[in-house]
Amino acid sequence: MAESIAQKTCTPCRGGIPPLTEKEAGGYLSQTPGWDLLEAGHLIRRKFKFADFREALTFVDEVGRLAEEEGHHPDICFGWGYAEISLQTHKIRGLHENDFIMAAKINQLAGL
Repeated sequence: MAESIAQKTCTPCRGGIPPLTEKEAGGYLSQTPGWDLLEAGHLIRRKFKFADFREALTFVDEVGRLAEEEGHHPDICFGWGYAEISLQTHKIRGLHENDFIMAAKINQLAGL
C-alpha cells in the first residue's frame, strides 16, 4: 500500500529545482481535499470556518506548531470565525511535494 502523503515529512528545499507543473500539482489534490490550486498551479489555498475567533486562533496556533515541526511555513490570514491558509515553496516560486504534505497534515488538524 502506498504511503499516505500525510504520513510523510517535509524535506528541506534548497532551491535549484523546478516547481511542480500544474498537471503534477493537480495530481496531489486528490490527497488534499478542500484545497484549491491557484495562480496557474503555483499556489494552493484553503479557507477553514470556525464558530468564533477563539477557535480560529487555536487552529492557527496548531498550524504554527506543525509548521515549525515540519520546517515548512504557510501564509496565514485569520479573523473571527475563519482561517485562510496558502502554501507554496518560495525558494522555487511554485509548488513542491512539501506543500501538499503540509496541506494534508493541516486537514488532519482540522479533523478532516
